[in-house]
Amino acid sequence: MRSGRGPLFLRRADGWLLPLDVERWCARADRVDRDVLDRCEGVVLDVGCGPGRLVAELAARGRTVLGIDVSEAAVEHTVRLGGQALRRSVFEALPGEGRWDTVLLMDGNIGIGGDPRELLERVRQLLTPGGLLIAETAPVDIDERAHVHLTDAFEATGAPFPWARLGTPALLRHARGWARAGQWTADGRRFVALRTRSASNSAEAAKSTAVISSQRARKPSGESAVADR
Repeated sequence: MRSGRGPLFLRRADGWLLPLDVERWCARADRVDRDVLDRCEGVVLDVGCGPGRLVAELAARGRTVLGIDVSEAAVEHTVRLGGQALRRSVFEALPGEGRWDTVLLMDGNIGIGGDPRELLERVRQLLTPGGLLIAETAPVDIDERAHVHLTDAFEATGAPFPWARLGTPALLRHARGWARAGQWTADGRRFVALRTRSASNSAEAAKSTAVISSQRARKPSGESAVADR
């Protein structure tokens, strides 16, 4: 992060290496990034912001945006670019919980924590009702959990940590209770947009459940209620 150059990898216990695109992350937002940012709504939280190219681009547009990352070097780099960032895990207490309009999980950050469903539930807590999640998925159809090390291919640094790799089909399988808002591919990168249920949708769902329950309660013996057909 400090040098802006690789190589850097995530290494599994079996020795397999996943290359990390450090040079691109440390550069300015590219055309694909900017297209994603065009889709953002309201105030934006970039989870796992890294060196801050997306935070800096949104800030330059006059948008209200905050990046969070567990890396001190990443947070410092984001601030140098002119963005706001906190050294914080997504699973810690964060400013504005329940009031963010958009959450970004770019550059494979849907893998944070190694449990996609837990991460999706945490993001739901951060978003306002009807809020938008934009996640970048793996370019292949995969649903993998592993403990990994950061490494330059020769020497690992720090303790192993849980990570996940998800393709678009896997993410959609895990996104129960979310509304699909779109998916697209650009320059070999894949993205999914999901939306939380709005307060009105939740109220309507509760009303529908109550009506169905009422119908079942009145169902005559030996007959099928309309809701069961």
